Amino acid sequence: MTAQTSEAVLPYDEALAAYDPVMGLEVHVELGTNTKMFCGCATTFGAEPNTQVCPVCLGLPGALPVVNAVGVESAIRIGLALNCEIAEWCRFARKNYFYPDMPKNFQTSQYDEPIAFDGHLDVELEDGSTYRVEIERAHMEEDTGKSLHVGGATGRIHGAEYSLVDYNRAGIPLIEIVTKPLTGAGERAPEIARAYVATLRDLLKALKVSDVKMEQGSMRCDVNLSLRPKAGEPTSPEQQQVPLGTRSETKNVNSLRSVERAVRYEIGRHAAILSGGGRVIQETRHWHEDTGITTSGREKSDAEDYRYFPEPDLVPVAPTRETVEALRATLPEPPAQRRKRLQSDWGYSDLEMRDVVNAGATELIEETVSAGAAPAGARKWWMGEVSRRANAAGQDLVSFAEGAGLTPAGVAELDGLVKGGRLNDSMARQVLDGVLAGEGGPTAVADARGLELVQDDGALEAAVDKVIEANPDVADKIRGGKVQAAGALIGQVMKEMKGQADAGKAREIILARLT
Repeated sequence: MTAQTSEAVLPYDEALAAYDPVMGLEVHVELGTNTKMFCGCATTFGAEPNTQVCPVCLGLPGALPVVNAVGVESAIRIGLALNCEIAEWCRFARKNYFYPDMPKNFQTSQYDEPIAFDGHLDVELEDGSTYRVEIERAHMEEDTGKSLHVGGATGRIHGAEYSLVDYNRAGIPLIEIVTKPLTGAGERAPEIARAYVATLRDLLKALKVSDVKMEQGSMRCDVNLSLRPKAGEPTSPEQQQVPLGTRSETKNVNSLRSVERAVRYEIGRHAAILSGGGRVIQETRHWHEDTGITTSGREKSDAEDYRYFPEPDLVPVAPTRETVEALRATLPEPPAQRRKRLQSDWGYSDLEMRDVVNAGATELIEETVSAGAAPAGARKWWMGEVSRRANAAGQDLVSFAEGAGLTPAGVAELDGLVKGGRLNDSMARQVLDGVLAGEGGPTAVADARGLELVQDDGALEAAVDKVIEANPDVADKIRGGKVQAAGALIGQVMKEMKGQADAGKAREIILARLT
């Protein structure tokens, strides 16, 4: 099979009519520490290959690791935010497997003694209902290096001419968050998977333990999925207990949309195999964003195949209860609770708030309001003009604003110039263009461009009279009761005054003259 060969897929409705999906989601999160998990190497993303390495993360003989204390504290805070129990004593383990991006030929991880276990995260779905995701564990480990396959069409090893390895990522602190099997999701399984990863991303961002940039791999999801025949309606909990099916694991899915699509695709693929009398292979799968399919990677190992044993070079981690409670006191307001509070404070509708959240604009608007803007004005600028420019540039809102030097304080200043009567919306858009072009802050741009509403009522009245005289047919319509026709005259007044008239005041004068 080639890397991009599609397999048979049963239509989604048919698959769900015959089988129940069971999911297990494993999310890997790179922590935003300054140094790696077991050495002092930097963790800067995008550095020149193999420039952030040392004997420890290269696995050279005799090099001894030391645990990153901030990484441990971050792991505990994540566990607490996920309502987990925190271990009073736990150890690291060696997970043995042999890949070129694992220079030690083992990964320092945790196995049967994780730092956090038995938690849950409540996930709100599109219709307002809630699904509770049970958390099996959240454990500490290190990331691997990165292989680059050169010469092939897909970027994978199939068909590549040669491979390169960058060990900069080897040793970066990782937290792996593993759910218990998610059952009862039915046809909503893809939606629940996406909502869980989105909720988890928001939580981790609020904790400030990671930048959770899925496109850069600092947060990625492995989707485990299996199907089992529908059990029907059991008459008691002990009856008709259907065992779990064989699972596949789709690795390193790096967007919310792809998580949802991968679950949906694997449901259809498994169902096609089972309905045809075949056997699902326990294997890892690769997700292809361009075609929306998964392809086989390798047969999946079980835990015993990794020959876990306690890491002899690291002491156990034993956080005191006082330490855990001190870290609990640092937890932020839960994101869902915070969104509801902000929505109430700002007076946004459910649709408006959902659009703000989906655009990643919550923090931008919150800071803009804190800088003095009205909530309606903050939303108007960020979700309107700035969002339009970000979309045109092919960037998300936050990245676009950062790259252009546009700050919440600047947007609040711009909104203040409109509310204060110096600028109208048309002028404000010109000022925004100047700010994005690096000409300075809003006031400085307005001064430099000479943008200011004409405050002379006499000049405005003269312009209105001139426009009425030049458009007698429109004036007659307004006199006849068609007040909406005033819009045409307002446009002419604005043109006459080169965009520097107050449209509201022009409307008042027009109606006073003609009604």
